[in-house]
Amino acid sequence: MCLLRDGIVKLRMADSLTSLACREARDTLRATPQQLPRLAAPRTSMSTSAQLPIVAIVGRPNVGKSTLFNRYAGRRRVLVDNQPGITVDRIAQEIEVSDRRVLLVDTAGLDRDVADELGSAIQAQARSAVEQADAILFVVDGQQGRLPEDEALARQLHRTSKPVGLLVNKIDVPKHEGRINDFLGLGFEPTVGGSAEHGGGVWDALEALVAQLPESAEEDLLDDEAEGIRIALVGRPNVGKSSLLNHLAGEERVVVSAVPGTTRDAVDTRVEHQGRTYTLVDTAGLRRPGRRDRTAEHGSALMTVRALERADVALIVLDASEGATDQDAKVASLARDSGCASAVLANKWDRVSGSDDEDRAKQVEQSIRHTLRFMADAPIQRVSAKTGAGIGRIFPLVEKVATAGECRIGTSELNRWLEETVARHEPAMAQRGQRKKPVKFQYATQTGVRPPTFLLFCTDPRAVQPSYRRFLENRLRECFDLRGTPIRLRLRARARK
Repeated sequence: MCLLRDGIVKLRMADSLTSLACREARDTLRATPQQLPRLAAPRTSMSTSAQLPIVAIVGRPNVGKSTLFNRYAGRRRVLVDNQPGITVDRIAQEIEVSDRRVLLVDTAGLDRDVADELGSAIQAQARSAVEQADAILFVVDGQQGRLPEDEALARQLHRTSKPVGLLVNKIDVPKHEGRINDFLGLGFEPTVGGSAEHGGGVWDALEALVAQLPESAEEDLLDDEAEGIRIALVGRPNVGKSSLLNHLAGEERVVVSAVPGTTRDAVDTRVEHQGRTYTLVDTAGLRRPGRRDRTAEHGSALMTVRALERADVALIVLDASEGATDQDAKVASLARDSGCASAVLANKWDRVSGSDDEDRAKQVEQSIRHTLRFMADAPIQRVSAKTGAGIGRIFPLVEKVATAGECRIGTSELNRWLEETVARHEPAMAQRGQRKKPVKFQYATQTGVRPPTFLLFCTDPRAVQPSYRRFLENRLRECFDLRGTPIRLRLRARARK
């Protein structure tokens, strides 16, 4: 399947941050990259992040890690809320620090006392991020002072040979600088005070930490176009988007839980498959607006919309055992309106085909097509994140619809198509007072891709009926294999001489 980025194994942080077993596993995996999934890092005009040094932001919950991450990233990549534990996934961003590019990773707070299943999954993933890091920025809360949780985490971080810097956050005004002294006993150098909210001092901490990283000759070889095809996984909550992403990435990159709404941020993961690079974006599940009863869910919905705007392909994930719902149709419509080439992943198909009833399977697929009939051209792929069935067909499917979205048609070929299409079925007559005049199409040209956009000149654009527009779109799909992508048709009257 896909190749795991550096092949870094998960960390059991409690007693083995630098254990011999972890070191041997990393050496072995790095020596045989062809046999393992390669996990790449998140987007923002990033290159092959496997070659970028990784800096992980860690700390106990609610010390301001996400605010700090957003400060470094220069935009709101992570939801920020006063409620502890609002960050549940690893969010990463490539940034430049002192003329050097690094991959910055925000994690959930490392909490010793975790009682629920979701909390345990979040903690395991945060520790995995620390294990993958080349340097660690340890964040504490200067307002609350030095707590036993900080000391416990400090003892764990002292077991690693990686560079660790300490940032005392929430030093908002100069008179608060004395609070930094409370944390000097934790034994980290550098120890810097700063304010993630206002920006003071935070870059000093990061620059001092990055300065401790060894230089890498490979960084000069990075290519910003290595991001590949951007794929957004969208759908209702708890339909299996995160499970599918983990399957594709070959690692537990995103928290998976039976609790609906576990993913709250748009999480980017880069993977390589058969020599091609893809950036997978796992988005928060989109509920109906009336059911978004938390600030975090409203913010997640907005991030999903933004993820679609930046994506090349949208994979619309739905629960096949429940069939397509009205909310699935709204999500699909959002993807189509954003201009993304799209395909439908009917997940949990193992629940449909468990009885080997092909008639039942056909009924389910027909039901999905009926609910999503406004995008009948989008292919449907039966998959199961639980069993792995159909997962291997996803990347070829992505390639196919992405190719359709980027299709360019020569002007001469397009005009031959227009002539043949209009001859096959002429548009309705244009009504002008008591007289009717035929609508004549004169010329066509393509003006854009992703989605393919066409400008058609005719004698009376206002007289062209919506049904005839759909006819033209369908003929374009049939003749140029544009299935799975939206098509934009613009009609314009040719200027009179």
